[in-house]
Amino acid sequence: MKVLDLAAAKQKAYRLLSLRPHSEKELEKKLREKGFPAVVIKETLEKLHDLKYLNDASFANGWARNLVVNKFWGNKKIIVSLREKGVAAELINLSIEKAREEISEEEAIEILIKKKAAKKKSSAFDVKEKQRIFQGLMGRGFPPGLILNKLGRITREDIDGKDWE
Repeated sequence: MKVLDLAAAKQKAYRLLSLRPHSEKELEKKLREKGFPAVVIKETLEKLHDLKYLNDASFANGWARNLVVNKFWGNKKIIVSLREKGVAAELINLSIEKAREEISEEEAIEILIKKKAAKKKSSAFDVKEKQRIFQGLMGRGFPPGLILNKLGRITREDIDGKDWE
């Protein structure tokens, strides 16, 4: 292991962490892509842990909170996002649980529907609008049953004619 490699790997890691927090797996992958040897990456990650710059639990909590509070994402999409970043399943569940103490999925759906309603002049949504809202909320990772419940009386067949059984 060359000292220069270690110094360069640390510099790269510091630069990446200065932009935004990263999970350990995410940082490891980025250093590997830059061509650093495994032994250098391991040493760099250990140093970052020692300095408390790298903590997957803290990262997962912050990431999940941001997606819940600022982006109004559903749990399914948050889980996918954290998995992509290499966060362990138990940390994912704990971080979502903690973030949902601020805004539940139900509240997030209500907020998003109210934002849509505020943009239109009439108070009721027609079937086409409900379909668009439903698809948008599904894309954000919310469960279909909860969306339908919050949207009001809309039949399952109305949603793009899909069979839900």
